[in-house]
Amino acid sequence: MQNIENGVVKGYKAIENGVVSGYNAIQDGVVEGFTRVSDAFIMKFFAKEGETVEQAKERMKAEDEKLRNGAE
Repeated sequence: MQNIENGVVKGYKAIENGVVSGYNAIQDGVVEGFTRVSDAFIMKFFAKEGETVEQAKERMKAEDEKLRNGAE
């Protein structure tokens, strides 16, 4: 009886590992794809001449914080 129980648990663990690894792969792909699209959008529409995506994000974040705090 113990051998059957161990076999079933082992089978469920294998299924669990497969599902979790599949989910993680999909999640990583979606996040990576979103980041690429977001960065391309920022570069095309918001980055100033000679400014990197990261610099544009930082500048926009600072501008947003100013507006939220009531300063212009």
